[in-house]
Amino acid sequence: MKDVAKMSFEEAMTELEALVGQLESGNVPLEESIELYARGDALKQHCEQKLAEAEEKVAQITKGADGAATGATPVTYD
Repeated sequence: MKDVAKMSFEEAMTELEALVGQLESGNVPLEESIELYARGDALKQHCEQKLAEAEEKVAQITKGADGAATGATPVTYD
C-alpha cells in the first residue's frame, strides 16, 4: 500500500472511493472494516490538505489591469 503522504490528490481520491465502496458492500469482516476506516480517514485528511493548498495557490494568483493572470504572489507562512 502506498504511503498516503506521497499520494497525489487524484490517487488518494480514487483509493478513498474504492474503500467506501468496500465498506458500503457490507461484505468486509469487522477487523478489516476498522483498518479500512482508519486508512479512509487518513486519505480524507490528505485530500482536504491538498485542496486547501490548491485553494491557497489560486487565491495568490494576481491579475493585471486587463483581468489576465500576470503571475502568482508567493505564499508566505508566518
